[in-house]
Amino acid sequence: MSELRRRLRVLPGRFGVALLEDGAHPVDESWFAAVRGPEGLTVVQEVRPGEQTRDDWAGLYGDDAHDLDAPGMLAAVVGPLGARGIPVFVASTYHSDVILVPHARLAEALTVLTNAGHEVTGPA
Repeated sequence: MSELRRRLRVLPGRFGVALLEDGAHPVDESWFAAVRGPEGLTVVQEVRPGEQTRDDWAGLYGDDAHDLDAPGMLAAVVGPLGARGIPVFVASTYHSDVILVPHARLAEALTVLTNAGHEVTGPA
C-alpha cells in the first residue's frame, strides 16, 4: 500500500482529449482543462450526452488539496494504476490533480485505488 492516501472523487460525465494545432483556442465552453505545449494546445473536454469521441475517459479529482511542492501526491495514485496496466491522462491544478482513466476501466481503477488505501467517492 502507498504511504500517501488520497481522497478522490469521481467526476460526473465523460471526457475526451484533443490536440489543437498551435495557436488555436478551444472553440466553446466544453473544455475542462487546457495545457499549451510546444506541439499545440492539449484540451480535456467534457463529452456531451450522445456525442461520439475517439477517446472516452472517466475523471477523478483529488479532494485533498495539497501544496505544489508536496512530493508523491500524484505518484501515489498513478503508480498503482500503472502497475495494473490502466492508462492515465493527468491535468494538474493549483490545488490537486485531475486523473483520467478509460471509462470502460473505471470500475477496475476504483478497485485498484481502494485496495491501495485511497478513499474514492462518487458514481462508479
